Amino acid sequence: MAAFEAPGIETKPEITHLLIAWGAGDQSAMERLAPLIERELHRIASRHLAGERRADLLQTTALVNEAYLRLIDWKSVRWQNRAQFFAIASRMMRHILVDHARANRRLKRGEGALHVSLSEAVEMPAESAGDLVALDDALRKLESLAPRQSQVVELRFFGGLSLEETAEVLAVSIATVRRDWSLARAWLFRELSQDDR
Repeated sequence: MAAFEAPGIETKPEITHLLIAWGAGDQSAMERLAPLIERELHRIASRHLAGERRADLLQTTALVNEAYLRLIDWKSVRWQNRAQFFAIASRMMRHILVDHARANRRLKRGEGALHVSLSEAVEMPAESAGDLVALDDALRKLESLAPRQSQVVELRFFGGLSLEETAEVLAVSIATVRRDWSLARAWLFRELSQDDR
């Protein structure tokens, strides 16, 4: 992927247009899309890795490359807009990191496992991501109980989407996103606090 200027408001419609064209089978659209999405994918990857200082975690560029390779294999996806694309990219990055962390844990048989309080994670600053595996387990549990609340956490915390973008991806009101966000944070705080005990 080539370097480019940061995508601004003016490139949002272009990204959406190219995603739709790519989903419809226009392979040249992907070539034009790649430089427009590169910086945003790096930003999302940085959010996932923020606060993690362990050498066994993937580096930002490796995470972006792995997610990019997986995304371009999705040939039959009907992309709706840029927010949906970046939400899926974020979810993919989370799964890559969790799989990587689980594999490292298995190799180490629990040695050196990161035990960090995730109470800051539910306050949602990206730099307090803490233990990815515990957070992933909690999100999976939340997903089985309240799927939309889990999606809101995924989009807001990992994807860095605004309230408006999250509402657009989920096709709900901003008030619903706010409510789900608040309930999910409270639930995760309780769940992760129990794990810390």
